[in-house]
Amino acid sequence: MRELRKKRSGRHDDDDDDDDNDDDVREPSVAGSKSSECDQDDRTINERTIDIRMITCWVLAGILGAVILLHLLVEIHYFLRMFFTVFLARFCKKKIHILDEASVYGICTTTDVDTLLYHMNNARYLRELDFARADFYERTGLYREICSQGSGVVQGAATIRYRRFLKPLTIYKITSKIIYWDEKTIFMEHRFVTPSDGFIRAIAICRQRLLDCSAETVMGTLVDRGVKQNGNVESGVTQITHVRPEIPPEVARWLESNEISSAILRQSIIPTVNTTTTAMTTTTTTTTTTTTTTTPSNC
Repeated sequence: MRELRKKRSGRHDDDDDDDDNDDDVREPSVAGSKSSECDQDDRTINERTIDIRMITCWVLAGILGAVILLHLLVEIHYFLRMFFTVFLARFCKKKIHILDEASVYGICTTTDVDTLLYHMNNARYLRELDFARADFYERTGLYREICSQGSGVVQGAATIRYRRFLKPLTIYKITSKIIYWDEKTIFMEHRFVTPSDGFIRAIAICRQRLLDCSAETVMGTLVDRGVKQNGNVESGVTQITHVRPEIPPEVARWLESNEISSAILRQSIIPTVNTTTTAMTTTTTTTTTTTTTTTPSNC
């Protein structure tokens, strides 16, 4: 009996040992499966992170390329500045009379300097006049009145005289006013002035040609409208009846030079036509003479 009990107890001990061994075997297998799942999850996360980074890089590269292409095809700075100039003149600045003087400020930046890197490029002066005219058109209502009566306005001619150059990072002011008009055009004078010393660095005269409308009618409407609206005389507001000013002598001489230039250009075309006509006439005369001379000999 004792031996049977020992055998039975020995068997139970063996069974317990086997169960312990099985548990030891099972535990590593479960741990291995969990670690493999964690590795797969890490790989998936890493792959997603890489994909997101790649997509972000491509998007940024596309945006940069679009900005560069747009900058090459369109002068963004010019149109943005024109937009802000018109916006400020229309909604933020005070309206003025058509015969008053308007002013805008600017600064000679590093993109405006000449190849010598010492002063403002000569072509930039005429470019800056675009913003000065836009400000004047909006504050006086000139452009809206032109569009209501006609189809627009273009610049027919411009002359500028440089008196002293503008150094880089110099602040300047452009004053604009109408000095004369005729039946078809309006003449504006622009001055580049440095506020620090009040010196006029450059002066320009521009001839604005109105399309499909009369400059006399447009100016008359704006002059009369300004007088009626400004019943109370304010400082800096012009009160004047509808009278066309006398033409300034420099404008008269400038118009004469333009007429001389136009006449020279027309004459350069006329001789070409005359030369062709003369050549044709000479050929006809020669042919006729030859025929006349040859006929008696045949007889």
